Amino acid sequence: MHMSKSALVISGGGSKGAFAGGVAQYLVEETKQQYDLFLGTSTGSLLVSHLALNKIEEIKRVFISVTQDDVFDNCPFLVRKKGVLTRIKINHFNVLKNFLRGKKTFGESNNLRNLISREITIPYFEKLQKETQEVVICVSNLSSNKVEYKSLQESTYEDFIDWIWISCNYVPFMTLVTKNGCEYADGGLGCIIAIEEAIRRGATHVDAIILNTEFQQTNRVHSRNAFDALGSIFGFISDRIEYQNLKIGALVAHEKNVKLRLFYTPRVLTTNSLVFERGKMSGWWQEGWQFAQQTIKNKV
Repeated sequence: MHMSKSALVISGGGSKGAFAGGVAQYLVEETKQQYDLFLGTSTGSLLVSHLALNKIEEIKRVFISVTQDDVFDNCPFLVRKKGVLTRIKINHFNVLKNFLRGKKTFGESNNLRNLISREITIPYFEKLQKETQEVVICVSNLSSNKVEYKSLQESTYEDFIDWIWISCNYVPFMTLVTKNGCEYADGGLGCIIAIEEAIRRGATHVDAIILNTEFQQTNRVHSRNAFDALGSIFGFISDRIEYQNLKIGALVAHEKNVKLRLFYTPRVLTTNSLVFERGKMSGWWQEGWQFAQQTIKNKV
């Protein structure tokens, strides 16, 4: 007889991670769901350590107050608000500065690594290493052309902070990190939602939070510049990857008789998930909590 194992899997999605935080808070605090496995990709990787330790208020405080400056030490774009619309323009000066310094990307996100190390302290990390829950971060190894899953239990503190940072680095807008002789980037470039990996690690029940709508609702506006075009291309690719992850995840879950619950966003939260706006993210967290409450009630 196999032991039942529960997993919480959170997808990538930039600032939309606030919505996932709200959903996770409801599942952990209100339904008293206990998880043995926490798997995060990109923005999801920022949430899983605190969720595993039940430090939800702490991560909520960070998530809903994060700004561009907390993420970028060299931001490659300018955010322009026109009424309700938010447009992203290239910051030509910053991009040029990065290239003149011999960097490989348009922008740099070293501030994000500093933020992660401030919020996940050594005592936090050591406490997690003693826990039975497993925390796993998804990263893309561009050199070996593979998706890799990094477990907290198998990492040193500095390595673990690096893996979370790397998982969030949306290249070419953020830092391309060289580690262990390989170039690494955002886990979402290879796997947006790691349902299959959770099942491979023995999960018999999986709650997956997907930071996208269940059905295609995005009608992208025409690109105005190279950044817009790149954003659209990456958006298209990540939607395709997510679709495949979900299809394979659902097939494997069915095959192995795993209970799979999917939580999508009920609407398109934003088309610019690299823009961090305090008011909006605070609202999304609340929306995630309410959405989980509704969804669970409807399933009962």
